[in-house]
Amino acid sequence: MKELVEVIAKALVENPDEVVVTQKEEGKHITLELHVAPSDMGKVIGKQGRIAKAIRSVVKAASTRENKKVDVEIV
Repeated sequence: MKELVEVIAKALVENPDEVVVTQKEEGKHITLELHVAPSDMGKVIGKQGRIAKAIRSVVKAASTRENKKVDVEIV
């Protein structure tokens, strides 16, 4: 999951070197924190949060295969 979020985020931003994804795992629950440069924050969130919602939807679809619950937080 971590790699999936990294690939998507790096494709969206102008500073792909500053994309960092950290993973916290608690049983079947995983929290992914996405850190990007402040100037790229708007590109990752999108108008009215549409891009952020799309990222979360893709990750949720991928996580159902592994029978885990994954949350994506943009920090």
